Amino acid sequence: MMHMSLMVGAIATAILLRLALTHRCLQHAHWLAVLSLLIVSPLLLLTTAVAIIIMGPHGHMVSPVEGWVSYGTAWIFVLVSIGLLGYLGWQARLSINHIQRYPQQQLHGTVARIMDADTAFSAQVGLWSSELVISQGLLDTLDREHLVAVIAHEKAHCYYRDTFWFFWLGWLRRLSLWLPYTDELWQELLLLREIRADNWATGSVDRLTLAESLVQVIAAPLAPIALANFSCTAPSSRLSRRIDALLSDHDYGFQPQWSLMTTGCIAGLVLGLFPLCSIPFHY
Repeated sequence: MMHMSLMVGAIATAILLRLALTHRCLQHAHWLAVLSLLIVSPLLLLTTAVAIIIMGPHGHMVSPVEGWVSYGTAWIFVLVSIGLLGYLGWQARLSINHIQRYPQQQLHGTVARIMDADTAFSAQVGLWSSELVISQGLLDTLDREHLVAVIAHEKAHCYYRDTFWFFWLGWLRRLSLWLPYTDELWQELLLLREIRADNWATGSVDRLTLAESLVQVIAAPLAPIALANFSCTAPSSRLSRRIDALLSDHDYGFQPQWSLMTTGCIAGLVLGLFPLCSIPFHY
């Protein structure tokens, strides 16, 4: 019953991790903790499925029926995962092709594509090498000083390669939508991503100016846009937390440093890879 035990154990562990740690994780609003808790559960399920496929449906410890059921289930999960990844990659390619139709313009030393829309919008679009997209509505809304602050925020997304990393994180999130608290962790991670970009931007612009630009963007006309995955604009419900973060010295864990929290996060990631260690013991 080794294969079925692996599968049931992985699902139970993934659920228990979320139930036991999510509330404390969200309370501390720690970047690495939220990131790890979102990743570990789907990673554990993926590595378990891969381990079962590598071990195959046969083995001395596996009955024929149980072996083929677990083997088939693992293949279905992996194929669905690959299919979802392909679909998200296709969507990303469509977005990249779409924004490349917009004209380019120099904005305060930064090349940006200008979208002819009245809505207030700015975003990094792409994967590893992203491009800045800004709407004409945003250019009409902000003065030079506040526009520079918004561009600095978007440069932070480019610096951290957020478009690339959140493509993969979004894939893992969709794989684990059925697990407890996936959406809560995802929304918190999106907010922390914006706070991290705000924090990086304050290295070149004034904190108060950046906070004012956020307020002006939220107050401007805003419509849902398909490319807004990495936009500086944000729901008004998150605005107060972003401004509080700009004006406070709370440690969100953006700077790498060794701590008990870091140790726990690394241990969680090791747990996610643990099923692969069972492969040598199959026979």
